[in-house]
Amino acid sequence: MARELNVALVGFGLAGSVFHAPLVACTPGLRLHTVVSRDPAKVRAAHPRASVVGDPATAFADPDIDLVVVATPNDTHAPLALAALEAGKHVVVDKPFALDVVQAQAVIDAAASARRVLSVFHNRRWDADFLALRALLDGGALGDVAELHSHFDRFRPQVPDRWRDRAGAGSGLWYDLGPHLVDQAVQLFGAPLAVHADLAQQRDGAQATDYFHVQLRYRRLRVVLHAGALVPAAALPAHGLRFAVHGTGGSWIKHGLDPQEDALRAGMLPGGEGWGHDPRPGTWLRAGDDGVQQAPSPAPAGDYPAYYARLRDAILEGTAPPVTGEEALTVMRVIEAGLRSDAGRREVPFPDERTF
Repeated sequence: MARELNVALVGFGLAGSVFHAPLVACTPGLRLHTVVSRDPAKVRAAHPRASVVGDPATAFADPDIDLVVVATPNDTHAPLALAALEAGKHVVVDKPFALDVVQAQAVIDAAASARRVLSVFHNRRWDADFLALRALLDGGALGDVAELHSHFDRFRPQVPDRWRDRAGAGSGLWYDLGPHLVDQAVQLFGAPLAVHADLAQQRDGAQATDYFHVQLRYRRLRVVLHAGALVPAAALPAHGLRFAVHGTGGSWIKHGLDPQEDALRAGMLPGGEGWGHDPRPGTWLRAGDDGVQQAPSPAPAGDYPAYYARLRDAILEGTAPPVTGEEALTVMRVIEAGLRSDAGRREVPFPDERTF
């Protein structure tokens, strides 16, 4: 490695402590140099070699910092990214990229002006199940796909007291889980022709969206993105639906979520032996002249560490970042179209001049 990049992580809540800090720390060529947090004891217990500062401006002003990772509440993503870029830093923004398309475009423009690498943390491109599905589609195993159902359900009947579940800009499931599912769909099939969204608050005491059912319309294909907080089956990994994909060549059904988040929460080191192995690979039902028969499904390992390895290479070697700002902008356009669709109870064409 020609040189080591010093990383400042802004925020040490769930996203910062569970996802970004361990992934940065395990990536050769990256060093977790500074963490911006109001809880220094928590940071030092997990990463004793990292410096802890109380405000982002201190980290941005440090000439030793090369890369800033923004892992803070959603309404602060764009302002912090803009400040870091103005200070000459490369930037990673956790999803969602911003609150709206205007903010996202402003960050992209600032990165271009500063000639710095900008990326958005759509880590679920490296989920084991998504990699398996991509392999099936790339190999033509499912033929011409007619339907894709993508679920990210949970059973959380009690509303927690946290910013994600309070009323406010950028809160709720459509901003939390929506970007993951939208990004995966767009990666597989490109931008849709139209978006039709139903967003709701279903739990007693809910202040923010805790349910969405969104259809992305393509020429023939229909993609359904769904998440709810009142799905008891999701508490049992073998029963919670993740993907159901149907095409002229067969179907692929997957239950249970990628194991990497649970592993990170349990303190496992990313990239170790068995990392990303999904004990519940999907079921491939192949359609042929002899009818529909079950066939072995691809079972690649999930690989969140790949995100930061590719980001390092983008900064040091000039390769493409793992997720570009333009890709993340498309996701934000779909998120915004979904909000307009739900508000008007109608299908919204995509692209729409109001998303630009």
